[in-house]
This record gives sequence, structure tokens and C-alpha cells, in this order.
Amino acid sequence: MISGDQQKLEDILRGLGRSSVDETKILLASLRPNEVAMAMEANQPGTRRVIWQLLDDDARNQSLQYLREDVRAEFLEAMDTAQLVAAAENLDTDDFADILQQLPATITTQVLENLDARDRARVESVLSYPEDSAGGLMNTDTITVRPRHAIELVLRYLRLRKDLPKSTDSLIVVNSADEYVGMLPLAKLLTSDPSVIVREIMDSDIPAIHVSETDAAVARIFSERDLISAPVIDDEGLLVGRITIDDVVDVIIEDAEEAVLAQAGLDVDEDTFAPVHKAVRRRAVWLGINLLTALMAAGVIHLFEDAIVKVVALAVLMPVVASMGGIAGTQTLTLVIRGQATGQIGKNNLLWMLNREFIVAALNGLLWATLVAVAAAIVFADMLLGYVIAAAMMVTILVAAIAGSLLPSLLRRMNIDPAIAGGVVLTTITDITGFFVFLGLATLVYS
Repeated sequence: MISGDQQKLEDILRGLGRSSVDETKILLASLRPNEVAMAMEANQPGTRRVIWQLLDDDARNQSLQYLREDVRAEFLEAMDTAQLVAAAENLDTDDFADILQQLPATITTQVLENLDARDRARVESVLSYPEDSAGGLMNTDTITVRPRHAIELVLRYLRLRKDLPKSTDSLIVVNSADEYVGMLPLAKLLTSDPSVIVREIMDSDIPAIHVSETDAAVARIFSERDLISAPVIDDEGLLVGRITIDDVVDVIIEDAEEAVLAQAGLDVDEDTFAPVHKAVRRRAVWLGINLLTALMAAGVIHLFEDAIVKVVALAVLMPVVASMGGIAGTQTLTLVIRGQATGQIGKNNLLWMLNREFIVAALNGLLWATLVAVAAAIVFADMLLGYVIAAAMMVTILVAAIAGSLLPSLLRRMNIDPAIAGGVVLTTITDITGFFVFLGLATLVYS
């Protein structure tokens, strides 16, 4: 069932080009910033530019943070320094930092120079950390209080502010040196005696997130602790910012999309309607890598050409061996990658995991190798062929399980993302192993 918001968005998309300029402006004004971004990404480049021109400055600035990098870059190129500075006033620090990272260094410097001292310090603080770290995710819009402050004083301070940063569920308690001490939930603040001091009701058991933690680790911490926001500290324990749930949700969605797209060698930020030359350039790399791996497998087959000519059934059964190995390896690889991403699999239990996957592969291999062997022997009236394919399947499935268990760790040591490269490497291993063992055994048996 389509929600009201989805229906509204679809109506606007259908109405683009049919309605008058004024009507289209009114329709676009009814959309939230993320919906504007969605509308732009769902259209071809020409239509996107039309939508962009119809938006007011505030809507443009707000929608920038929701656009994929490829699409966003198209519009950032057309913005001058003054427009980028204006965008900084409407965006969270971390979102604006993400935008600046897409700009040339000279433009980034110009934008920073035109910000006021306070905003410049905040943005530079976030830019000093890797994008995929807690420091890169954090906002600097923290509200801090001291342990010695009375609740009455804190409430009066909040009234003077008139508003709170989004996703504020707690105030952060720091000492005179700005070292993190604890959290003061708003629920406790509002329900406590005004004469009580912060130290008496604050929660000092909530650990802060170190600025160097990976975004995946941050997402895991938020999930395990059911957090809405969390303080971020540096090596000295000083408060440097906070991370909110909306940023974590973005990380989770991006990681999920990346996991799916990586299997095809695609980038999570790739534009669906990107120009042909960009799409060709990006996909050509992985097509080339796949071609090399396929040629390696073909080379192995060529070594046993005489055996294939002698026993034609071998050509028929080769895909069966490779496919079973590939599936078995992919199952293990996916499980290990997920386990490492969630922190469930590490150095301490990797060996146990390898042993378990080996046993599982052995049992599954025995089952399916027996069934395929019987089928092959009956269909081709050749008992020896059944033995050969059974042995080849067992070896291939076992090798696939070992490779699937160890590849993620080995690739990470080489600074290669296993989600992207793991499938290609695993397929190469299982194909070469399967073809070599199957055709090699057949050569020995039928020679």
C-alpha cells in the first residue's frame, strides 16, 4: 500500500512538465527536503536542473544533505562561495562537512575563510577526522552543564536558549576542564526538585564514544544501548561533540546499500541516471577484473582439453562442480563478513568459526556429492564418472568453506573491502579449484 507521502511525491513527479511553473513551485514547496532530494534523484539530469531552479535558496540548502554524492556534486559546481556559506547556516556541522569534502581544496578554503570564527572552528573540527569515524559523524552542537549546577539554573539556561539541537534527549555533563563526566536525561531534569544539583541525578554510567571509532562500531553501540544521542570524546577524555540517531540511521542504510551494490562492483553513491561515459568508466574496471578471473579459469580448462574431448560428459558436469563450490563459499563468506561487521567474529573466535564451517561443508559436501554422483553414474552409465565428480565436489566445497572463512580477514589486512572484492576472489578460487580437481582426477582415471 502506498503511503500519502509517497503518493504525493509520485503525483509531483508525474506533474513535472505538465503543470505551470507556479503550480510546480507550490507542489515542490509541500515536500520535505529528503523528498525533494528523492524527486531529483528519480529524474534525468535535465529534469533535475529544472527542479533545482524552481526551489528557493532554503529548500536547495536543506536538500543538499540528502542527495547522493554524484548528484550533489553536479549542483555544488554551480554554487559560488556566498551560496555555500549560506548553506552552512542551515545544515548540521557534520552534513556541511560532508559537502565540503566534495569540493576542490581551493573552494573549501574560501568557504571556511568566509564563515564566522565559531562555525569555522566547528567545521574544521569535524573535517580533521576521517569521514567514516565517530569524529566525522559527530555534530558540535552540544549543550553542556557542570556537576555543581542546580537544576533550577539549568532550566533557566534552557529557557533562555529557547530551542534545543535536534535529537537532544540528554544534556552532557562536563567538569571545568571540559572532560566528559556523565549524562543528564531531560526526563530527570524535568521531574527533579529544582534545588537538586546535577551531580545527584546525572547518569555517570553511560560511556562516551571515542572519536576514532569506526562508523560501523558507532552504529553497533547505538543498537546495543538503544541510544538517541551519545557524547564523543578525544584521547584526553575531552568532549568534542555528539552523535545523533539520524546520523547512525544514515550509516546503517548506506552500509546496507553498499553491501548489495558491492556484489556487482558498484559504488553506493553511483547516480542511477549518470551520464553514459561515467557509468562505462566505473563498470569497466570490474568487468575487466572479472574477465581476468574468467581467463584464469579458462586456462585451467585448457590444460585438460584432451580429457574433455575423450569424455564429453566432463564438459556437461563442470558447471555443477564450480557452482556448488561457489554457493558454499558465498554462504560462508557472507556470514563471516556480517559477523565481523557486527563485532561477533574476531581473532579470538575466527578459528572456531573456521572449524565449524569446515564441518558444515564436509557434511553438506558428502550429502550432495553422493546424490550428484549417483545421478551422474545413472545418466551417463559410468560409475567412474560418479566417483570423480563426488571427489571433486567434496574438495571444492571444503576449499570454498576455508576460503570463505579466511578471505575477509586477509583482504582487510591488505586494506581491501571484502564486501567488494571478496566475491570476485572467492569465485576465482572455487572455479579454479573445481575445474582443476575435477578434470585432473578425470585425466588420471581415464588415461
